[in-house]
Order: sequence, then structure tokens, then C-alpha cells
Amino acid sequence: MNKLMVLDGNSIVNRAFYGVSSNLTTRTGQPTNAVFGFLNILNKLLDEEQPQALCVTFDRKAPTFRHLAYEGYKAQRKPMPEELASQMPILKEVLSALNIPMYELDGWEADDLIGTIARRDEGAGWDTVIVTGDKDSLQLVTDHTTVKLVSTRMGRTTTKDMTPESFREAYGFAPIHIIDLKALMGDASDNIPGVKGIGEKTAMALLAQQPSIDGLYANLDKMDVKPAARKKLVEGEEAARMSYDLATIRTDAPIDFKPEDNLCRKPDEPRLYQLFLDLEFAKLIDKYHLTAPQGEGAAAEQPECSASCESEVVDDPARARELLALWAGLDRVAVLALPSLDGVCVTWEQGEEGHAALLLADRLACYNDILNGLFAPGIRKMTHGAKELCRALLSEGIAPGGFVFDTEVAAYLLAPADGSYDLEKLGLTYFNHQFPKAADYLSDGAFGPLADLGVSAGAFLSHCALVAALEPVLTGRLKELGMWELYQTVELPLCPVLAEMEQEGFLIDRKALAEFGEMLSGRIQTAQKNIFDLAGEEFNINSTQQLGRILFDQLGLPPVKKTKTGYSTNADVLDKLRGSHPIIGEILEYRQLTKLKSTYADGLGKVIAPDGRIHTCFQNTVTATGRLSSTEPNLQNIPIRTELGAQLRKMFVAPAGRVLVDADYSQIELRLLACMAGDRAMIDGFNSGEDIHRITASQVFGVSQEEVTPQMRRSAKAVNFGIVYGISPFSLSQDIGVTVAQAKEYMEKYFQHYSGVRSYMDGVVARARADGYVTTLFARRRWVPELKSSNFNTRSFGERVALNAPIQGTAADIIKVAMIRVRDRLLAEGLKGRLVLQVHDELIVECPEEEAEAVRRLVKEEMEAVISLPVPLVADTAVGRSWADAH
Repeated sequence: MNKLMVLDGNSIVNRAFYGVSSNLTTRTGQPTNAVFGFLNILNKLLDEEQPQALCVTFDRKAPTFRHLAYEGYKAQRKPMPEELASQMPILKEVLSALNIPMYELDGWEADDLIGTIARRDEGAGWDTVIVTGDKDSLQLVTDHTTVKLVSTRMGRTTTKDMTPESFREAYGFAPIHIIDLKALMGDASDNIPGVKGIGEKTAMALLAQQPSIDGLYANLDKMDVKPAARKKLVEGEEAARMSYDLATIRTDAPIDFKPEDNLCRKPDEPRLYQLFLDLEFAKLIDKYHLTAPQGEGAAAEQPECSASCESEVVDDPARARELLALWAGLDRVAVLALPSLDGVCVTWEQGEEGHAALLLADRLACYNDILNGLFAPGIRKMTHGAKELCRALLSEGIAPGGFVFDTEVAAYLLAPADGSYDLEKLGLTYFNHQFPKAADYLSDGAFGPLADLGVSAGAFLSHCALVAALEPVLTGRLKELGMWELYQTVELPLCPVLAEMEQEGFLIDRKALAEFGEMLSGRIQTAQKNIFDLAGEEFNINSTQQLGRILFDQLGLPPVKKTKTGYSTNADVLDKLRGSHPIIGEILEYRQLTKLKSTYADGLGKVIAPDGRIHTCFQNTVTATGRLSSTEPNLQNIPIRTELGAQLRKMFVAPAGRVLVDADYSQIELRLLACMAGDRAMIDGFNSGEDIHRITASQVFGVSQEEVTPQMRRSAKAVNFGIVYGISPFSLSQDIGVTVAQAKEYMEKYFQHYSGVRSYMDGVVARARADGYVTTLFARRRWVPELKSSNFNTRSFGERVALNAPIQGTAADIIKVAMIRVRDRLLAEGLKGRLVLQVHDELIVECPEEEAEAVRRLVKEEMEAVISLPVPLVADTAVGRSWADAH
């Protein structure tokens, strides 16, 4: 039997809107998350259902017959958020380009149109699948009509099919009687009153005796009903019958509909392609296998592709040297290399002509000499992904220089929350043109014999030309937003520094790491035995269900939190149960030990390179704040707050004859808060050289500094750093173990003493709300679209971002400048010390023993001189054989 799928458009787009990140916008600021989410849900449903026909229904703003019948109908509904309302016309345009029929009618709700469609399908011998997030449509379920309930959570979409059988199993009566249920209990979401005082439990019990309100009122005297409920039913009969009418979906809407008119059709591909370009939906362009239209109607706005003018494959050493000499005399050239350096593309302009050369390793016997010449400082180069390219060159013994522009880093600065900056995506974003995928030339043997320029080479050449085309566009935008100096003096020069650090790596004591793992294994076995003894049986400690059974059913501990699948045993739950039974401490110990072993003892052991070092990857285009992140493995996440975690730092060592110099900014974020807020009391506190946490404790607790206890200082420290992150009284109370009222009092006293901080916090959020962004002292921008959200939680998140990003971002800028200066000065002074790690506000240099004092002094000087502020930057330094010794 043929099947038609009909989507409740408003319901699904609402779930898409709240289920997909609100940061999804075009470069013009148009929100697109609801459209993107709707299409993802649609594609998932099409894959699951494979319908022969498809349509979508929408509500209209005009009042319906229900509003006319009852003034209070849906009266409590809030208007559609502007961020969603602006996407509705776009969604309908996309659906039109997909050739999906849409139905909407003044005076009728989408539910009525869905009901009409379902019944007409049934009359025509078709099956219907109704897709909605609302349960109103459940009354339409029949042998030939299924309701697919959609829910979204954390970006994931789940569905549940409701058939006559599954409905009866859930409710105990036939689907049509969902109307009777609503007539009795009402429906708060639609403001349907029902019978006052009758809730769901009572209504379900009544319908178990008489499944319809007609039958119920006809037999009320004979039914087993409590007197109070009987009285409510009698007094509320009129409301029940009105509610029944309001809840009933009509199936006779006057729409022109036949199922065969809604057969799934091929999209209008040129139109859809252009829409997806405008919306910057690169992934959906791939999903629908769309390509740029050719000839008339083709996308007009695209970069001039130098590679298409004069291209050559260079396989003659003499010609390669001739080109090197030419490139050295040019203003700049664009360079793109394969990760393995098996191929390098160079594009340039000579007069009014564009040129491109493809250098292939298997064509040039002197390839490394050519690379040395090409990547020498004398040839000014633009590229995409300078850090990765520098790392690849360093691994081949080539010292790279001369990079004057990196499109990846520039694009990151302009849109730090985008998450990815692939060249083809940038082509789509800035030129509204779909470029070939990098996969077209990155696969093994992509170029083959290359008798002429094939598809793979063409893609490689066009991407290199795109780098050249992007440079003036991105440069102009960076200058417009005031970030050109940040780009030129911080982000671009940092790329080779990071590449050198990745290449250098950090030596690890493999034997000590293995012994540490063995020690953890022994302690894990002990903790496991203790848990089994306390539980009275063996079970899978890692199983939430089995652990929940032991803790709450067998041992009788109070369940802190329950989920749909049973008891929660997460870290928060166990922390609240700490001290209630000896088994809790053992479980927490077991979890800590197993994580240390699997993530670090075992995990680090797997990534030790043949040189005995761990070569982490420093990601410089990932975080929205500007901070660097470390991956493969993450060395910035080595735990230090526990004794066992801190032992891991003992495994990171210097080789014989060398030492580690560690330098760490002291309280940099608090110092920046004092300066950015212009708070005189905090500035004076730092300039006095006294303990800022002790000063704060003295003010918060109303005692002299001499009377401040260690616990008071710890609480004041939590307040100091919590303020930087926009902490709430509730969160602070959880952190320091006091009541919310006490935490609020501490914060009030804090703001009374540091009044400039409160003014700054209010001002920075207000400016961010007006401007749409916040900036660091180095002019780095963090866009904060969340501040304009209609959702309270999203807005609150935006406020925390606005408070924290300028401070954390400035700290990130400062450490980056410090890294560049330290590296440059080490080289300038002919020292052999080299940077090996950066962890937030900390730098580690490995150097010969005899250079230790000079390097320590050098690092401290450079870190403390990065920027002139009303308070001093202080870098604490130490020297040791291991990271732990030097910290």
C-alpha cells in the first residue's frame, strides 16, 4: 500500500529551533538553526519511512474557529521568538525548492489539515504517517494512520511510533478517546479548561469505566465515582463538552488535496543550490549532491581562479629554479601543499595574467631543495593552515619562513565559534560558490600519472587560487573589525612557534609510566574487592543499573536522582552520598583510579613516539575565547588537584644533561579583572604585594587579615575566581559548602568592597547586548548572539560569556605573545632551550643545565613585559628535572 508522510510544520520547526545551537547563523547574522534542524529531521524521517508522497502543514496567524468559540483558547501562548519567526519564510522557500507541497488555511489549524489529509488518504486506500511533536494528533491513529512523535534533546532527534496497539498499551483505551481524556482533564498547553478539579489520574480512572464523556454522563449515577468527583463532573459538564469540541481535530477542512498530487519529486536543484549557498549549508549541498549550475544562471560571485589561466606541472629542475627566482621578486604567492608534501601548488599573478604551478615530488629529483627555496623567508607566501604546513616541513628538516597570510587563522579570528574553517567552506561563506572538496585531491594516488590536469589536480589548483582570492577579503574584514594588528603580531607569528613545539615534543619516562600503571592496577583491584565485600556480592561496578540496584535497593541508600532508565549514579549523586556509607568512598576511589589508568597510564603509553616523546597537537582555531587547546593527547588536562593525578607530572621529564624551566602567571585573570574594571581597591591590593585572597577574605568575613583562617581564604579564593566566571549564589554555595543565602551575602560584601567590579560587570553585559560582541584588550572579538535569545537559559549563558570572554581572552592573548617573544629571544641569544608545552597560563622550556638560570630569567622577563597594566604581571618560575619538580 502507498504511504504519505505529512509533517506538522510548526511543531517540527519548534523542536528544531530549540534542539540545534542558536549560534548557527550566516555571515550576515541571519539565524538558520531552525531551518537546518528541520531539514536534518526531514532527511532522517525520509530514510526511515521511504514514503511515496510527502507534504507539510503550517498554522496561520488568523484566528481559527476554536478562538471564536472560546476566547481563552491558546491565550497563554507566547508569540514566536523573532529568531524563529525570521526563519519561517526561509524554511517555506526551501521546502518549495524541494518541491514539497505545503498546506495552510486561514481559520483552520495545521492539526485540522493533517486530520483531513489522513482521512482522505484512508479513503483513497493510502497509509499515512503523521510526524509531529505534539500529542494532539494521537486521536487520528487508526489501522492506516500512524503518528510518529518527534523529540529533540542535545541536538539528537528521537521518534516513537504510535499505532492502535501501542496507544492502547499506553492509555488503556482506543486512540479516539484521547479527546474524552482532554475534555475531562483539560490541556494546559492549549488552555483547554476541562472539568475543574479533575486531573489525569481521575480522568483515566473514569474512562476505564466509560471511555467517552457521552457514556460517562449518561451513566454517571451507576459509576463507581467518589462523591466529590461526581459533584465536580456534574458542575463541569458544560466545560467538559466545550473542551471536547475544542480538543477534537476536524477532518473536513476545505483544502484541495489528493494523495497522488503529493508524490515525492526531484528538487529544483539550481534553486536549492543557491538557497543552500545563501544559507551556508555546505553539508546539505553535499547531502543533496548539488553542484553549481553551468552557463546561464550560474553563481556570478566567485573568485578569479588564477589556476584556470596558465597552469603547468613542473617536472624540470631548471624550470623549478627559474620559478623560485621569479617568486622571490613578487609581492606574494599563494601556496598549498598536500599533508605529506608529495605535492605543492603555487599560484601567482604576473601583470594581468594569473599563473599556477604544480610541483610533484615524484617529478623532481631535487624536490627537497625546491621546498627549501620555496619556503625560505625570501618568498612571501599566503597559505591555508600554516601551522600544519610548518610542522610537515620541520619533519622533513626544512625550516619554514616567509608566511605573510593564513586564511584559516584569519577566518577563525572573524568567526571564532564556527568550529571549522575548511577552504571549501570559506569559499561558500565569502564567495557564495561551491568549490571542490579537499577529498578530491587528498586520497592516495590522487594524481596518478597526471598526463594532463585531471579532476584531482584541478581541485588542488582551484583551492590554491581560492587562498589568493580570500586574502584581500579577509584582510579587509580584519581591518574593519580592528583585529588586523592582533592577526599580524599574535596569531600569524604564533603558527611556526606551535609547529616547532609539536615537532619538539615532551620526553616521558616510559618505565615510570608503566610502573605507575601497575600501581594503579593493584589499587583498582583492592578497591574492587572492598566494594564487593561491602555490597555482599560481585557485580559490574561500571554498570549504572547494577550499581543503582546495590546502592539503593540492596543497601537502602536514599536515591538522589532517578532517570527514565533507573537510578542515577553520576558523580554529583555520589558526592551527595559521601559519608552515608563506606561503599561510596570506595566507588569514588575506584572511578578515579580507573580513569587515571585508562586515560593517562594506558592512554599516554600508546602515543609515545619512537623518539620517546609525546608530540601533542596545539589547536589554534578551536576555542571561541582564543585559548589554545591540546589534542592527541590532551596535555592541558593532566589532573593536578589529586595526589595521584599530580604524580603524572613526574613522568614528564628532561633528558640527561637538560632541565625543565616552568613559568606560570600568578592570578592573571584576577589581575586583568582589576585592570579592566578599574577597581581601585583591587588594583591597590595587587600593587601592595599582599595576598589578594586574604584581603578579600578579610572584607567578606569582616575580620582583620591576621584573623583570616585557611578555610576563609579558600572560600574567598572561590569567590574571587567565581566572580570572573559570572558565578551564581547557588553555584558558589555548592563550591564552598554554605547556604545560598550565605553565598549571596558573601558576594554582596565582595561587591561592596570591590564596587568597580560590579559596575564593570553591569557595563560589559550592557555593551555586549547593544554591540553583539565583547573584546579583549588586544581587540579579539567574541560574538555573543545568545544575549538576544528569547530563552532565559540561553540569555544567562550569554551573560556569563560576556563577563568572562574579555578576561579569559585577554589572558589567552598575553600567553600567546609571551610564547612568541620567548621563542624569538631564545633563538636571538643563541640558546639551545626550546618551548615544549603551554598549559593555559603556564609555559615550559626544556634547556641544557648550564642555560637554566639564563632561560629562567629570560622567560620571566618576557612574560612579565607583554603588556603594561595598572598592576604588574607576575610570572612564578622554577627549574627541575621533571614537570612536577619544576612546577
